[in-house]
Amino acid sequence: MKKFAGQSIIDKLSERFEASKQELTSNSTIADVRQKALNHLVENGLPHAKAEEYKFTNLTKALEKNISFEMNTERVSVSKEDVEKLRIEGLDAYYLTFINGEFNSEFSDEVTESGISFSPLSAAIQENNQLAGKLFDKLSKSTEDAFVAMNSLLANEGTVLEISANSEVSKPVFVQYINTKSSDIHAKNLIEVGANAKVTVIEKVDTLGAEPGFSNIVNEISVATGANAKFYKIENDTDTSYHISNIHVSQDKDSTFTSNTVALNGAMVRNNLDIKLEAEGCEAYMNGLYLLNGKTHVDNHTIVDHMMPNAYSNELYKGIMDDKSRGVFNGKIFVRKDAQKTNAFQSNKNILLTDDATVNTKPQLEIWADDVKCSHGCTTGQLDKDALFYLMARGIKKDRAMAMLLHAFASDVIENLELEPIQAYVEAIITSRLEK
Repeated sequence: MKKFAGQSIIDKLSERFEASKQELTSNSTIADVRQKALNHLVENGLPHAKAEEYKFTNLTKALEKNISFEMNTERVSVSKEDVEKLRIEGLDAYYLTFINGEFNSEFSDEVTESGISFSPLSAAIQENNQLAGKLFDKLSKSTEDAFVAMNSLLANEGTVLEISANSEVSKPVFVQYINTKSSDIHAKNLIEVGANAKVTVIEKVDTLGAEPGFSNIVNEISVATGANAKFYKIENDTDTSYHISNIHVSQDKDSTFTSNTVALNGAMVRNNLDIKLEAEGCEAYMNGLYLLNGKTHVDNHTIVDHMMPNAYSNELYKGIMDDKSRGVFNGKIFVRKDAQKTNAFQSNKNILLTDDATVNTKPQLEIWADDVKCSHGCTTGQLDKDALFYLMARGIKKDRAMAMLLHAFASDVIENLELEPIQAYVEAIITSRLEK
């Protein structure tokens, strides 16, 4: 029998699936998806070191070395103080909290506002919730990515959100994942935003303790005609945490989707963002900031697929790498043959603060239409020595001067975050890092 990369992990996942099969396959539609996901893993394995999409981020090797993937039924208590200190100060939101992959009603808010319906994925599966069955793996395609397949195989918890047509949710929905033990967590969020509806969703993953952990989270977001959805991804986990995020979005006519990804800490983080503009008049905005130190490794892979005419996308990712950290950016824009009158723009800019920090960046643009306005590009360099000298000549200490210049570098991404508590949260971390 042929052995694949990550074979030991796949063997353990297969055993866990068999042990929990009755619970995981209670919904027949989802059961079929899980079986296809298992088949994909068994037949293809996990990404190996030479796999093109993961060549700068050998997540398989890191997981084999640090995560056991054994079934863990241990219950760990978490206090209210533990939960609240991991939230964002001053942010008024509906908090939905998951502890070690299980929904915790004690630390969650009741979502009683008209126009929004929430259910934990586990309950939705048991109740044969129509939305769960309809969206589960519809956009993420577990047969196209091994880590999505891993998620579809074992994810039995997450958030099912339905925003009714013409509704505007009054405050953000904050999905909070807290892990307390050395284990792997698989969660799937299914979000359907109805026609002309508006909603903001924030996701944050944290680990309590120093033991290594792995979180694998998939978001499948459907944005209907005229709707406006915003999604924030805040990554500020421990130095021993491993995380992979897959966000898959489909947009209908005249809809707007905004993604804000802020990566601040973690041992190894991989963010996959895939947006399909499937109708005319769509707008997509992607903002990313990665501020890395130590040995943190963050890989951002984005895909924007323009499938129909008269659509717009704008992508801005900026990175600051310190110490021995490593950043990766791979942004792809596809403009299909029918997507005339497309406007698509992409920019990636990076600053390296040490000789040991590295970044690998690869902007890509593929156009099959002939009446478009598109641009893409990247820059990598160090702080402007003349600007630094100018500030220091006016009595500003070097650390403070560097912090001022880096704040200015990151300012346009931070401004795009819009929510003041999140802006303040990111600003405070930047300040504490750069003015050490």
